[in-house]
Amino acid sequence: MVQHDIVSQILTFGKDLDVIAEELADDPAAVVRKVAPGRARYGAEMAVGARAERLPAVEVATRRALEDYVGPARHAVENIIQNGPEARITPAEGIALEAIVLPIGRPAILIQDGSFFPAAGAWKDELEKHRTSIETVFTGVGRIEVAGHPDLAWLGTGWLAAPGVIMTNRHVAAEFARADGAGWKFASGMSAWADFNEELSARTPMEIKLTEVIGIHPDFDLALLACAPCDFAPLRISATGTKAGAKVYVVGYPAADGRRNDPDEMQRIFAGVYNVKRLQPGEVRSVGGTRLVHDCSTLGGNSGSCVVDLETAEVVGLHFGGRYLQGNNAVPLWELADDPLLRSAGVTIAA
Repeated sequence: MVQHDIVSQILTFGKDLDVIAEELADDPAAVVRKVAPGRARYGAEMAVGARAERLPAVEVATRRALEDYVGPARHAVENIIQNGPEARITPAEGIALEAIVLPIGRPAILIQDGSFFPAAGAWKDELEKHRTSIETVFTGVGRIEVAGHPDLAWLGTGWLAAPGVIMTNRHVAAEFARADGAGWKFASGMSAWADFNEELSARTPMEIKLTEVIGIHPDFDLALLACAPCDFAPLRISATGTKAGAKVYVVGYPAADGRRNDPDEMQRIFAGVYNVKRLQPGEVRSVGGTRLVHDCSTLGGNSGSCVVDLETAEVVGLHFGGRYLQGNNAVPLWELADDPLLRSAGVTIAA
C-alpha cells in the first residue's frame, strides 16, 4: 500500500482515531496483546489475550516483532491527527500503520466456540454492547465446501436466508452448478455442503448438505441453494437498508488470496490464520443503485458473506468482492424485496 493510500485509509476512522491514539499510548506488549489476541490456537484452558509466557515460542517471537512497530505507529497516528491528508509518513511508519493500527480500526476478529475474541480500540465497547445479537448471527453462517472439484475443497461463505435456503454468490455456486435447460443442477460427480462450525480450533464439523440449486440470479452476484433441514434460525434481512457511515460487520471465512492482495499486508493483519470464521466490522462507505460499498477487512473466502447492520442485526448486503483495505462491494438486498427468485424461494425481506 503506497503512502497516500494508507493515510487515506487511516483517515476514514474519523473520530475513532483519538481512541486508537489512546490505545497506542499503552505499553507495547499490552498493545500487541490487544491487536493480536488470537495468533495462537488457544485451547479451552488458555484465555484470549494470553501473556507471552503462556504462548508457544513462535508466538512469543511474533509478538516481540510487533512490539517494535508500536512506537512508529503511535508517532504516525499523532502526525495524521495533526496534519490530516497532508501528513507525511516514513516507510517504517507505513508498515507500522498496517501492522498495528489497521487491525485496531478494521479488525478481523477470530471466533471460537461461537464467541468472538474481544476487540481493541474504538470497536471494543460497541461490539461488546451487541455481543449477544452478533453471536446469534454466527450460527447461521457456514463455509461452502465441495467434493469432486478438481482444485478446491471449499469455495466461500453462505448463510441461511430462509428455512432450507442458503444464500451465497453466483461465482461461488458456479464452481459446482451447471445450467440445465431453464434451471440449474449440480455438476456431474460433485456434491456440496455448508459447515457451520469451521471456527478456530473446532474439532467437530456441523455440516448441512446442499440438496439443490434453487437458482442463480441473472443480474446480481447471488445464488440460492436448498439445504437439508437444520435447527439454525434464518438471518433477518432488512427492508429499510442502510446509508453511508453506518456501522456494519461481515461474518465469513477470509482465505489467503495473494492474486489480489499484497501477501505481506495479509500476513500482518491475519497472522497466517485463514479459512476460519471471523467477525469483520467496518463502515458503509457509499450506497448507490445496485451496489453497497463497505470497508470491512475481507479476503477472497468472504465471497457470499452477509453484511449486517450493527444496531439492528439485520442483513443489509451480500458481499461479493473488492480489494482488501480499498473498498468492498455488496448487493444491497433491500432493493430485491420484489425479486422473483427470492420470492419463489421463500426469502423474505423484513418489514
